[in-house]
Order: sequence, then structure tokens, then C-alpha cells
Amino acid sequence: MIQTSDLVGAWQLESWTIGYSNSDKLSNPFGEDPQGLLLYTADGWMSASVCRPDRSPLPEGESPRTLPDAAKAEAYASYFHYAGRFRVQGGDVIHYVSQSLNPNFPGSEQLRHAELDGQTLVLSGKDQVGEVTRFHSLVWHRVPRTEPDLPPIDSE
Repeated sequence: MIQTSDLVGAWQLESWTIGYSNSDKLSNPFGEDPQGLLLYTADGWMSASVCRPDRSPLPEGESPRTLPDAAKAEAYASYFHYAGRFRVQGGDVIHYVSQSLNPNFPGSEQLRHAELDGQTLVLSGKDQVGEVTRFHSLVWHRVPRTEPDLPPIDSE
């Protein structure tokens, strides 16, 4: 069974697929090759971000706050983030959301079933949208503690 210590570190997203109770089709909300980073700390904090790999940049020299609403909506629709506390319970991870790009997420508990196979973590969960239950599956791979092009982390 998964333990908190198994999760501590950084994870890169491989895929995010959604299945639906009213259909046999699957969708990829951020495309076939999404980018994402999931962080778990030893003292119980987590942060998850996901985005499309082909995001269009915002115009240079302008504040995002002064852009037309349509430009901001397009940019922010291609990105997802939330953060907060977490705990492991049985084979599940519960994320207690305190911050999120989605203003409806703070205060929510996001239950994820966790399966760990070596350096691959699969988090699955479900939610309800109207009469449809959606089944999410996110596949993450552990990021090595040091990358060749980054300086090593000092441990004190």
C-alpha cells in the first residue's frame, strides 16, 4: 500500500485521460501530450499544474490584466493548477485544496486512488458533471532528484 514517503518529490505528467459514464469515448483535456508537474513535500503540501504543450504566448509588453477577456480566457483555459495539503489514506491520496486557478476548487477535497509501479504513479478519480460521471486517470513519472543541466540541491 502506498505511503506518504513514496510520493515525496516531483512528478512529470505523461497523460491525462477522461472516460464518461454515458459514452465509450475518452478525451484528453490538455491534448495527447500534456505537460504537468506534481509536487509532494515531506511535511504534507502538494501542488499540481497541467497545461497544453502548444499554448500561445500572450502579447509582449502588455500586462495580462489589461488584455481583452477573450485573450485571457484562451490563455487560462489551456492551464490548470491547484495546491494545498495532502494525506495518504489506505490506497488513496486526498488533496485538500487551498489555492486554485479554478475559484470553485479551494475548500474542496480531491480524492485520488494512487497506484505506484516503480517510478510511475497513476492517480485516478471521478467527478460528477450534471448527470454524467467522469473518470480521470493521470499518469506521472518521478523526476530524478537532479537533472544533468541543473545544479545539485544542497542538503543541509
